[in-house]
Amino acid sequence: MITEIFYMNGYGIYVWTSFFFTLLSFITLYVIIKVQYTKERNRFISKYGALDSKKAETARSQKINKEILSSGQSI
Repeated sequence: MITEIFYMNGYGIYVWTSFFFTLLSFITLYVIIKVQYTKERNRFISKYGALDSKKAETARSQKINKEILSSGQSI
C-alpha cells in the first residue's frame, strides 16, 4: 500500500522529484524575501527610527514619499 504511493506505477521518481523541487523553490523564495524585508525594515528604522513630528513632516514632503503615499491610498 505505502510502496504504491511511492512508486505510482513507475512515475513516482518524477512526481516526487518535482514535488521536492517545488517545495525547495518555495522555501528558498520565502527565505530570500524575508531577508530582504528585514534589511529594508532595518534601513527604515535607522533612517526614521524615532519619528518626531519634524522628521515625519520632512518624510512626507519628499517627492518619492509623496508618490508612495499617494499610490498606497488608491489601492
